[in-house]
Amino acid sequence: MTASTLDTSARTPLKGWLAVLAVTLGIFSLVTTEILPIGLLTPIGEDFRISPGTAGLTMTLPGFLAALAAPAVTVAAGRLDRRGLLCALMAVLALADLVAATAQVYWAVLASRVLVGLVIGAFWAIGSGLATRLVGPGRAGTATAVIFSAVPLGSVLGVPAGTFVGELFGWRAAFAVMGVFTLAVLAALALSLPPLPSARATRLDVLREMTRGRATRLGLLVTVLVVLAHFGTYTYVTPLLRDVTQVRPELITVFLLVYGTAGIAGNFVAGATIARDLRLTFLTAAGLIGVATLALPFLGGSKPGALVLLVVWGFAYGAVPVCSGTWFAQAAPHAPEAASVLFTSSFQATLSAGALLGGFVVDSVSVPAVMVAGGVVALLAAGVLSRARTA
Repeated sequence: MTASTLDTSARTPLKGWLAVLAVTLGIFSLVTTEILPIGLLTPIGEDFRISPGTAGLTMTLPGFLAALAAPAVTVAAGRLDRRGLLCALMAVLALADLVAATAQVYWAVLASRVLVGLVIGAFWAIGSGLATRLVGPGRAGTATAVIFSAVPLGSVLGVPAGTFVGELFGWRAAFAVMGVFTLAVLAALALSLPPLPSARATRLDVLREMTRGRATRLGLLVTVLVVLAHFGTYTYVTPLLRDVTQVRPELITVFLLVYGTAGIAGNFVAGATIARDLRLTFLTAAGLIGVATLALPFLGGSKPGALVLLVVWGFAYGAVPVCSGTWFAQAAPHAPEAASVLFTSSFQATLSAGALLGGFVVDSVSVPAVMVAGGVVALLAAGVLSRARTA
């Protein structure tokens, strides 16, 4: 009897789906906390009298640390029960939110972001691959789409709501609200998750073996290019909307809401189309991101033009996490947790690199320049996929 059978045999479908919902909320909390500074970069920078590029470190630190934490924590955890580990990680995330909310100096904010990075890497690596263990193989596809929907939901609900709270009550209030929400998610995980003993400990040699495969290397290259392009540009979308589109601060939330709504649609459309052609779905997403970000500095001067491009961008990026995660899973069907670790590490490291490099371009050239650079990189990813023989 397999670990998956042991996990689901004594559980009703309702209990399994409640557990899926709790994991989805956990990842929603992670994603929202990680990208929350995108909508708050300006007030954070003004409060501590730092440049937008320096404020962008709040986006850089978590991703780099998550990339290290994904393999380190997963390997170190060995055969520890994943239920207890996920709950402990969520408690640390709540602490990080509250540290940011009470920070009086910028280094304290960065310290909180270190904790965020550690939690993201470990929780993502474990939680994103739990669908089969929670609801069984027959419903795993749908459950996986639900779990990955937390990524665009973080954009459609988390970031706009955080921006709105920040505009009304200050950026610290946005982190305080996330801290309280995360504690509620911790309770949901503790109540709904079954015992999740590790059937097979993830080892470093398994991860090394995965990176030798052609499909894995291609997935790594494309993931790096697309995520680099996206977060090198999206991290600075608020300054673009303020300075180029001339959107009033109170309306930026609406623009981000439109972007996130399109992302949710893109996530579920991709969930359906990757079964037919994963490579083409990934290629289309990369190409649309490239076109949208390249066009924003030129067509984003008007509010309608910016909105249309944000819809295209959001729809395309909504497909990226599920495409990348599925690519790695198909490349290593025998080691699902190892595939999740590799996906998480590559995604998070590149997320931070994009925010960091984007900050350099913004500080040395301009916000429109970073949009053009990101668009070129995304189109390069589409070109790589177009020449790939197999997915």
